[in-house]
Amino acid sequence: MYGTSERLLRLLSLLQARRDWPGPDLAGRLGVDVRTIRRDVERLRQLGYPVHATPGAAGGYRLGSGAALPPLLLDDDEAVAVAVGLRTAANGTVSGIEETSVRALAKLEQVLPARLRHRVRAMDAAMVRMPGRGPVIDAEVLTVTATACRDHERLRFTYGTHRGDVAERDVEPLRLVHTGWRWYLVAWDLGRGDWRTFRLDRIDGLPVPSFRFTPREPPAEDLAAYVSSRIATAPYPHIVTLRVLAPAAVLAARISPTSAAVEPIDAESCRVRTGAQQFDYLPFYLAQWDIDFEVEDAPPELTEKLARIAERFARASGR
Repeated sequence: MYGTSERLLRLLSLLQARRDWPGPDLAGRLGVDVRTIRRDVERLRQLGYPVHATPGAAGGYRLGSGAALPPLLLDDDEAVAVAVGLRTAANGTVSGIEETSVRALAKLEQVLPARLRHRVRAMDAAMVRMPGRGPVIDAEVLTVTATACRDHERLRFTYGTHRGDVAERDVEPLRLVHTGWRWYLVAWDLGRGDWRTFRLDRIDGLPVPSFRFTPREPPAEDLAAYVSSRIATAPYPHIVTLRVLAPAAVLAARISPTSAAVEPIDAESCRVRTGAQQFDYLPFYLAQWDIDFEVEDAPPELTEKLARIAERFARASGR
């Protein structure tokens, strides 16, 4: 049996763990009756936690958002994950949150039990951070876009393409995809009448949200693979399709998801679509894979260049 204070903390933890809780379920978890749950909910409200109640047989309790931020309860694994995430954010690709992340991390580490501080510091000591190669985006742009994805709100923004064209875009945002170097937004472009992928660092200014919309069927089940296929070929004038004689997982582990789109054919081979600004680069990029491949679809200039380079290297090796 929990004491009152311990029971309140346990109740708050349950409300934070799941969106909706029927009153009898909470009572069963805490070993009390439904009337006690109602009293405890009222105590939480007095402490500033916005707990909403829905009456009726299908009703229950939900922890909502309020005007002020009340304390949050985290279990051990969640606390360590937040601490590591804050350390990463302090050195990440989102501008404007480095100092805020450091302040939040200092507050968290101040209240962490010693056993958890040791875990966080051990992980931090074991990690070596490479400088980011991708462009840095504004934290508010990321926040506004993510909120619009969650709330199904249309967005309007000024966007510059890789060709240098700038235009106003009205979109229905679906999801954000992070490749590790860049942030992408998958959205239905109302002006083009089709799905589009937008780089967040190419958005000029702050996106403006408007009215809500009914979400469409996503363009693909695997949005990460969808974005990979779009950004691996869309910016390039020269596209090539290859049959690579290796499992898709083997090749995907060797190349960046932004440089080529990989799809399995069978257990021993995969199909790859990639591109380049100039033909001169492609043969040497493909040679780095150290895997045999067959050209399925490519401009004649590329196949001729591959043949000339193969002959040159064969002569150089004395074969």
